[in-house]
Amino acid sequence: MALDTRRYHGRMLRKILLIALVLLALAILVGLALPTAYTIESRLYMAAPAARVHEHVSDLRRWPEWTTWSEASPQLVIEYGTQTTGVGASQRWKDDSGEGRLVFTRCDEAGIAYDMAFLMGDGELPSKGELRYEARDGGTQVTWSMDGDLAIPVLGGWMRLLFLGAMQSDFDKGLAKLKRVVEAR
Repeated sequence: MALDTRRYHGRMLRKILLIALVLLALAILVGLALPTAYTIESRLYMAAPAARVHEHVSDLRRWPEWTTWSEASPQLVIEYGTQTTGVGASQRWKDDSGEGRLVFTRCDEAGIAYDMAFLMGDGELPSKGELRYEARDGGTQVTWSMDGDLAIPVLGGWMRLLFLGAMQSDFDKGLAKLKRVVEAR
């Protein structure tokens, strides 16, 4: 009887291990097949002139007024570069989930563009973003977009699935806060 119990447990253990290996192989194959490139975009109309929107967007020291990143991560530490407005304005940040940097590559009456990178060990995951202003119905349509590639073998596609929802939510909430700030004046 004891021998039959051991055989049964041995067969069950082999089945469990086989199922685990099949699931792991499936997760790896799906991870390899998932796209890693992403684009995020959010738009919101603001009953304020583009110049007022630009006052808040063009100065990195004012971003905590309207972005949600500080709320999402109370441990967030931001270091500003010597320049915080205009082309070349920069910041670095660090929190429990990682670190990164952002540099303005364009800053004018039509909006701003930036290069951003999430730093990971010896590498980085670069992205490009922008906030565009378009005059509309006496106010401003603001479009915030970002695109990049989470080019990490196997994990990048899975990370993209998690990343897109979180970043889309951050962009939507950030623009809603920016709207409240610029319309309050």
